[in-house]
Amino acid sequence: MEIETLQSGDLLKNHNAILDNMENEDDWEGGDNSAKLFERSRIKALADERETVQKKTFCKWVNSHLSRVGCRAQDLYVDLRDGKLLIKLLEVLSGERLPRPTKGKMRIHCLENVDKSLSFLNEQRVHLENVGAHDIVDGNPRLTLGLIWTIILRFQIQDITIEESETRETRSAKDALLLWCQMKTAGYPNVNVRNFSTSWRDGLAFNALIHKHRPDLIEYNKLTKSNAAYNLNSAFNTAEEKLGLAPLLDVQDVNVEYPDEKSIITYVVTYYHFFSKMKAESVQGRRVGKVIDNCLENEDMIHQYETLTSDLLQWINVTIESLNDHHFANSLQGVQQQLGAFSTYRTVEKPPKFVEKGNLEVQLFTIQNKMRVNNQKAYTPAEGLLISDINSAFGPSWRRPSTRGNWPCTRNS
Repeated sequence: MEIETLQSGDLLKNHNAILDNMENEDDWEGGDNSAKLFERSRIKALADERETVQKKTFCKWVNSHLSRVGCRAQDLYVDLRDGKLLIKLLEVLSGERLPRPTKGKMRIHCLENVDKSLSFLNEQRVHLENVGAHDIVDGNPRLTLGLIWTIILRFQIQDITIEESETRETRSAKDALLLWCQMKTAGYPNVNVRNFSTSWRDGLAFNALIHKHRPDLIEYNKLTKSNAAYNLNSAFNTAEEKLGLAPLLDVQDVNVEYPDEKSIITYVVTYYHFFSKMKAESVQGRRVGKVIDNCLENEDMIHQYETLTSDLLQWINVTIESLNDHHFANSLQGVQQQLGAFSTYRTVEKPPKFVEKGNLEVQLFTIQNKMRVNNQKAYTPAEGLLISDINSAFGPSWRRPSTRGNWPCTRNS
């Protein structure tokens, strides 16, 4: 899917259309003429102001990525002319290697480098219309900003997809980002995100986004709609100091009648990527924690199995040794006591031990099954702690009572 086409004069399209209409009108007379000249100058001033804000915001955005490779741009219109920073920026954003920049500072070298960047964007299915390498090398303000905006769209916004909960419709790019903001700020007092301009000028939407994901950082209930400057400072400073997000916007750029849409989007999308990554890491962390918990639980079960098996085998050995003792008492009372002890062994002591043996078999099966499901190394008890060892030890102890059938006086006592 091709992303938004870069048109010549895109940044001031509405402004130019209005001016063209004014120039074509024939009724420029007297006071009416003065009013239209004033309106024309006001529109141009607003357009120039918007271009200034975009230049500043886009430059900060570019530097936030170039900082990874130790580079920095001071002036987009100047520093992108040789194409070298443009190549580095695209490499950082895409994770791919572009052709090595051509050495030299002549115009032909600059044109070659910029053309390498534009060719790469074309390979990425980014449609660039009415912009060429010469526009960037010449420092054309509107087309330079338009190129950066197209790069932002391609590498920061295009892949955003959100499914609307009610209609199950999947939105993408800018619409998806707006829906995400609406979903995350729903229910916050005085926040109604309808666009990427006026909905953000009081600063509450920025604070709501942060509070939604990190309520420990923002005391949202203490913010008021009337204190826009404070709200904006609170959000921007918190995002920078606590979340590490580059401060792409200044308070004076947002606290205006109509904040620049593209500048707001450029900043808000950094929130989206940060919190989406935080969520993914949280999910991954829970998965790792679950694996660790399973490992610890299996270790506890193994330790319990080995302890119970060892205790059971010890009881069997002691009992067998006792059963093998053929020294009988010389008195009727003594023999009766021995018979009572033997009866207690058969009816009280021995049955629970058989139940315990069965439980150990179940526990060993459970341990081995859980470790197989968790892709852990299979567990085999050490020699002497096997179920077969218990069965072997239980064999003579189970048969032993029949060998002691000739107790003295057992029939007459």
